[in-house]
Formats: sequence, structure tokens, C-alpha cells
Amino acid sequence: MLNIGRVNKLLIIEESEHGLYFDAKPLEKILLPNAYVTESMDVGDELEVFIYNDSEDRLVATTETPYAQVGEFAYLEVVSVNQVGAFLDWGLQKDLLLPYREQGDWTFQEGDGAIVAVYLDEYTNRIVASCRLHKHLSETKPEYEPNDPVQVLIYGDSPLGYKAIVDKQHRALLYHEETSDRLEAGDQFTGYIKQVHSNGKIDIRRDPSGRGRVASLAETILEKLEAAGGSLPFNDKSEPEAIRATFDTSKKAFKQAVIALRKEGQLTEHFETEFITLKSAWDGVETYKQRASE
Repeated sequence: MLNIGRVNKLLIIEESEHGLYFDAKPLEKILLPNAYVTESMDVGDELEVFIYNDSEDRLVATTETPYAQVGEFAYLEVVSVNQVGAFLDWGLQKDLLLPYREQGDWTFQEGDGAIVAVYLDEYTNRIVASCRLHKHLSETKPEYEPNDPVQVLIYGDSPLGYKAIVDKQHRALLYHEETSDRLEAGDQFTGYIKQVHSNGKIDIRRDPSGRGRVASLAETILEKLEAAGGSLPFNDKSEPEAIRATFDTSKKAFKQAVIALRKEGQLTEHFETEFITLKSAWDGVETYKQRASE
């Protein structure tokens, strides 16, 4: 069955002056325009292509993949606004419509960012966007294990922490105590599963947990110190934002790794100058690589 707004694996059945045609049951056939055809494609081949409506509302195929497919969520840029709604850059030649009726309390201008769900309108059979996130979030309990990496999109806050969407589908909560970063709607990063409750609700961490995290981060610190000539302007008093920008980790995790390295005799903290310096430039890296893989 053809899935509009999703990537489909389809069979090439015909070549024409306009491009290649796919078998697209229950429809007769769908065109892949010449702009996306390569010399390696031939009748009888199966290709993975994205199906969407072109500027004349005809279903066509493309080898390009949008930033989000039907059933997924994304943070997209508004590229134009007219009497119909806002149009979003979603990675395809034709922009994605965010109708006024789906904007909720938001008012968008060109250049704004919008957190949206991508869905197929059952009345028009067109792919559109919606800011009404909750009615599109998956209610299926996800199959995650603690510390699994997930792609996180922050879409709001609550008294407990930050509301998030993980892997473009599921709602999650990042508690305040799990991050020292100041986050905003639209922020995206790799996070980690803390717990999946019996009711399907997901708690996430900003950083991985456990001994492996410290070992892996210690390896990263040693490598960055070596690349910088043995010294960097950081210690456990440094600002969280600066630590995150350089080491992609929280201040808490950074402190744990620095303490571990200091105990191992791999570096020295100079609190008067706020520098960490290698005692032995590269001796500890192989040790921490081995620990990180355990």
C-alpha cells in the first residue's frame, strides 16, 4: 500500500521523456521527475523514494528526504507567509504549509522557527503541518532501554523540567535536575533514556549515566588537551555553557571526569588561572578508551 508523506520502496515500470514511472498501487503509477533520475536507474529496479504533492497537487516521487515525514515532528524555519498560512522549509523543493487553523495561539513571520507535527489531512489528502502537537504524539509505549540514545527536540517547559519529543514521535520529560543547561523550545540534541514508565511516559537525561560515561568523557578531555598542546582554560569552576560548548556535556559530568583524571594522575587543575593541564600528555588515553568500551 502506498504511504503518502513517507518513504516508499517502489518498482520502476516505465521510462518516459518526463522521467521514470513507479508502480504505485492502488494508483496507476507515480512519476519520478527527470531532476531526480540518475544513469544507474532502470526499469525493473526498486528504489526508496518519498511521495508527496507537487505544486499542482499531483502525487510525485523524489529521491530527496524531508526533515520530517508524516507522523513525525520537527523544528522548521518559516520561509514565507500569505493569506493561506505559513510555509516551512522542510528540505524539499516545495515548502510545507502550516495553515492558520493549525497555528493555535502562535503568529509566525518569515524567519521564525516553528515546532510542528507533519500529518496527512484526511479531507484534502495533502501533507500539512500543525502546531497542535499533542493530538499527533504517539500513544504507543516505546521499546526503549535505560541509557538508549535518542534524538531530543525541546518544545516547552513545565514546573518539573522541559517537555520534549524524542525520535520525532514520543513525548518525554527532561527533569531540571538532569541538566544544568538553560534550554529553549527548538533546542535539539542527543539525549538518553532514563526510564519508560508502565503508562508509556518517558523520562530522559541530558547526558548518559554510569561509569562508561565518565570513562568516555575522560577520554574526550585527554584528547582535547593533547590537541590544544596540553592545556585548556577550564576547571570544575567553569561556566556550564562553556563546558557544554567545548565538551558537549554537563558541568556535573565534566567535574566527575576531571576528578577521575586527577586521581589517576593524568592532569592538574590550576584554580588560580582556571586551567587544566596534562601531567603526561597522552599516557591515559588508551586506558580510558578501554574503559569506555566496557
